[in-house]
Amino acid sequence: MSNANEPSLHCLPVHQSRVDPASAADESQETALKTKEWEIGMLQDEVAATQGIRIRRRPPSGPPLHYVGPFEFRLQNEGNTPRNILEEIIWHKDTEVAQMKEKQPLAKLKKYLDSAPPTRDFIGALKSAYERTGVPGLIAEVKKASPSRGVIREDFDPVEIALAYEKGGAACLSVLTDEKYFQGSFKNLEAIRSAGVKCPLLCKEFIVDAWQIYYARVKGADAILLIAAVLPDLDLRYMTKICKMLGLAALVEVHDEREMDRVLGIEGIELVGINNRNLETFEVDIANTKNLLEGERGRIIREKGILVVGESGLFTPSDIAYVQDAGVKAVLVGESIVKQSDPAKGISGLFGKDISV
Repeated sequence: MSNANEPSLHCLPVHQSRVDPASAADESQETALKTKEWEIGMLQDEVAATQGIRIRRRPPSGPPLHYVGPFEFRLQNEGNTPRNILEEIIWHKDTEVAQMKEKQPLAKLKKYLDSAPPTRDFIGALKSAYERTGVPGLIAEVKKASPSRGVIREDFDPVEIALAYEKGGAACLSVLTDEKYFQGSFKNLEAIRSAGVKCPLLCKEFIVDAWQIYYARVKGADAILLIAAVLPDLDLRYMTKICKMLGLAALVEVHDEREMDRVLGIEGIELVGINNRNLETFEVDIANTKNLLEGERGRIIREKGILVVGESGLFTPSDIAYVQDAGVKAVLVGESIVKQSDPAKGISGLFGKDISV
């Protein structure tokens, strides 16, 4: 039993009042379930840590308030501060998704699958573009803002930008759906899909729960992003299987050697993105792509027929040529083209030639 006088614990007295025994029992059961959910979450973080995952799923602040017992405890420690922006986003996303699931449980969500638009071949579109142009297939990002850059484009019309990307030769589009940090939305994804854009769409979301995959499918996505820095191996295996079941492509993103090795050890991975941004320093170095595709890793990727996507730090034709020489057959680019007044011209500038059909 913890000492109530310890400075690291805040003890909040519970007000005594007469309550209905039945409602008290229901509240007690709900509290027990929430506590168990928290304990499972903490176990997830422990498993993740053994796999080198530094992004914690939620703050280690102890069980939720209304914990069973005469006092409410909340552990106060410096570990409750996010260690980087990705961890901050994930903590917020964990809470956000829990609230969305309450409003729309999975059983209800699954009923909308039959009326969802059919999925398009995301990987096939990238391969076709590479064969047609001789340069990596472009996943152009419909992105208004980012935590590091703030608002990238003030006059942001997602449908207009998407149509310009398609006209300029983009093979696929990536649509930011996170609202708090990127000023995106699922409404943007739906609007682009219903506007008749033929490019397959990647739902650029921070996935922490399989429920989000079903939600993205219902909203018109053809592919989703899975981040190895966030998801343990068990989640990656489970979620890639759900994607295949729903007809979605899964772009699995890695940042370093350990994440790449984990992903290469999972069967069924077809699409890997190498993010050149360091999660600790947020510095970008496109040499990261080359380093991760050299030697044995490169051999395994070729042997498995995995399509590699270069991400972050790609602004010029020489940048594109560098990652292509390293073994990349697709690139995901946002900032350098979305801020152009004419995104189609931005694409030509990025590749040093016109890649439109």
